[in-house]
Amino acid sequence: MSYLSLKYLHILSMVLLFGTGLGSAFYKWMADRSGNLAHIAVMNRHVVLADWLFTTPTIIFQPISGLWMVYLLHYPLTTPWIMWSLVLYGVAGVCWLPVVWLQIQMRHLSEQALATQTDLPALYWRYARYWFWLGVPAFIAMLFIVLLMVFKFTGVA
Repeated sequence: MSYLSLKYLHILSMVLLFGTGLGSAFYKWMADRSGNLAHIAVMNRHVVLADWLFTTPTIIFQPISGLWMVYLLHYPLTTPWIMWSLVLYGVAGVCWLPVVWLQIQMRHLSEQALATQTDLPALYWRYARYWFWLGVPAFIAMLFIVLLMVFKFTGVA
């Protein structure tokens, strides 16, 4: 595969990863704020599905394609923007793994509340707070990774 083809797929994957993450977070947060149990349950189901269909493949593809491009260009991994991108990617990943577990738990709790026509338990809202606050450093890390990718040759990184 040519470098430019790989770069195109890497950027496309990054856009999909970033867009799916931001979109899922926005719609889930808005559903939770609505207080509409049916809407919350459906949105939790969709967020978990989006993670499996879009986020997981791109999370796997990003480091593979990025490291492949580094190899093709003969850059050392100690190049500052590469090293910091990998560190920040690790930070985002450490935040994302518990987020996936929390999303699955919230999906289960919301479906159970909908089936029994009861209020969401306090545990749901505790998980929702953890989910939100884990998303903040992951989102910031991803913003900085994109910044490093774009400005790598200008001396900014």
